[in-house]
Amino acid sequence: MSHDAKTLALFDRAILTRAARDAVWKLDPRRLMHNPVIFVTEVVAALVTVLWLRDLARGHDAGFSVQIALWLWFTVLFATFAEAVAEGRGKAQAASLRQTRSDVQARLLLHPDADDGLYEKVNAQTLQPGDIVLVEAGDLIPLDGEIISGVASINESAITGESAPVIREAGGDRSAVTGGTTVLSDAIRVRVTAAPGQTFIDRMIALVEGAERQKTPNELALSVLLSGMTLIFLIAVATLWGLAGYSGTAVSVVVLVALLVTLIPTTIGGLLSAIGIAGMDRLVRFNVIATSGRAVEAAGDVDTLLLDKTGTITFGNRMATEFLALPGVTAAELASAALLASQGDETPEGRSIVALARSDFGLEDQEMLGAVLVPFAAQTRLSGIDIAGRVIRKGAVDAVLRFARLAPDRAPVEFRQAVDRVARSGGTPLAVADGGRLLGVIHLKDVIKPAIRERFAALRAMGIRTVMVTGDNPVTAAAIASEAGVDDFIAEATPEDKLAYIRREQVGGRLIAMCGDGTNDAPALAQADVGVAMQTGTQAAREAGNMVDLDSNPTKLIEIIEIGKQLLMTRGSLTTFSIANDVAKYFAILPALFVATYPQMAVLNVMHLASPQSAILSAVIFNALIIIALIPLALRGVPYRPVGAAALLRRNLAVYGLGGLILPFIGIKVIDLAVSALHLA
Repeated sequence: MSHDAKTLALFDRAILTRAARDAVWKLDPRRLMHNPVIFVTEVVAALVTVLWLRDLARGHDAGFSVQIALWLWFTVLFATFAEAVAEGRGKAQAASLRQTRSDVQARLLLHPDADDGLYEKVNAQTLQPGDIVLVEAGDLIPLDGEIISGVASINESAITGESAPVIREAGGDRSAVTGGTTVLSDAIRVRVTAAPGQTFIDRMIALVEGAERQKTPNELALSVLLSGMTLIFLIAVATLWGLAGYSGTAVSVVVLVALLVTLIPTTIGGLLSAIGIAGMDRLVRFNVIATSGRAVEAAGDVDTLLLDKTGTITFGNRMATEFLALPGVTAAELASAALLASQGDETPEGRSIVALARSDFGLEDQEMLGAVLVPFAAQTRLSGIDIAGRVIRKGAVDAVLRFARLAPDRAPVEFRQAVDRVARSGGTPLAVADGGRLLGVIHLKDVIKPAIRERFAALRAMGIRTVMVTGDNPVTAAAIASEAGVDDFIAEATPEDKLAYIRREQVGGRLIAMCGDGTNDAPALAQADVGVAMQTGTQAAREAGNMVDLDSNPTKLIEIIEIGKQLLMTRGSLTTFSIANDVAKYFAILPALFVATYPQMAVLNVMHLASPQSAILSAVIFNALIIIALIPLALRGVPYRPVGAAALLRRNLAVYGLGGLILPFIGIKVIDLAVSALHLA
């Protein structure tokens, strides 16, 4: 997904053009029935249109009724346009994702269990789950899969928008690869896990386009409220018709219809769908895909966040951070020996030792003529090199001591102190020896992702408790938790422990968010109210969560929560505004209806509108225009600020309650002046 696609202008010309077409298509009553307020508006618009045609056929003056009919249709059209614009922005996002799909040729291995490398080139669309393909440097990965052998650098910018490549390798939690991404180096064997049309990109496209979007519980509750208000006003207007007839007041159906439409909550009814869709769209622009609006809404109420340590709070692989040389050995000598001993270590830890030695001491590869590499092996827990009469080994402390033929209690005091220091800090000590001589200790540690402590402090300010879960021992867990700045941690956690913790918290009434990337996180991700899976994680984790973070940044939850709160605030603010602005319409239309019969009602004409017909037409026009005026706010959302609920309520009532009360008086009066000047009524 390109950066440009993620930062679409609020009103892009292409989106507006498509939305204008879609808005007309959405006028289909079968599609509008999901929105009872706008459906009723469409029904009465059709009724007024029929009455206008009747008056026209009879030769009666139909100028007023045709204006009412047109503005009622505009009201419906503006409501469908708002929804179409919100959907159009999602479809524009999806279009950029579709560019990652093409007619890819794949190398299907003919003998997957053999090493002969024989393959047949086939179209990726013919592959099935379980097939094993060979993907080499420069190739597109044909479909979602799992690396079963090899390690490669992969460009995932088509998915994440980030140019920096990532390392994927067989085994562990970084073996999942996504169709449409590009292998930059080496060759890997990939077992296909998704059928054509069911890849991660295909699911993202469907989700971004809103094809699977369902209304959230709060949205459903608000729909019920709006439906109830519509029914109440429908009954009230029907009663007024009877009252007018009883009192001898001549009130036309057109006027009563205008009254009904201006009294029912058309503003929020017209914008409700757009608000929900826009919330999911804002997540997409933060590189987060939500599988439902329910998850976005729940994010706004989250009060506890669980984060898996490895790959979420830390980078996922232990990395060399320091060389601790023993007395009589310089740090440069230790780094040089460690560099040589790591030449046969292809693990991430071994590569990090090489990188540290080169960056901190400027060391370069040495002449390897006649050297014998000793590759790292899980059985020996050692790697090393025999070169120029030197026998250098690097590895686990006990393994190196055995190699040097030293009992643990016979090792130098400085060596034991360095090992203890690393262990107490939560790191992993590796020893380096040259023959029987100990040179020092390498400090391996889980490296915390940059600025994560500050981000957790921001979460704390928002009232969200952070809990780190890890399989590490309590000492290591405590060190990492302290460095990261989380509020609490769970050490030696099993998948069952994570699941049980979430269930306990939920029984206590808390809403839980979980960030994770591993298969062992999948049960917790599925149980959590908001389950954010890292894109770099396993397929199981991505399937279990209800959100996928394409940037694999656990602190992205801050943006997710802000967007969730923004969604709730926007809906509440516009509902407050919609209900408040009905008051001005009462003062516009009710005097127009009954002032002839009850002159005392003229006192309610506080806006001093020109005539009853002008008052009615002005209110109807304002009712239509306010929807289109509020579309930018519905799409952007009300800005979120981390303040208390009471302060938030006061601000909401002051801005949107008072604003919704005052603005219509001004708007209707201005429209009335224009209507009178143009002699429209």
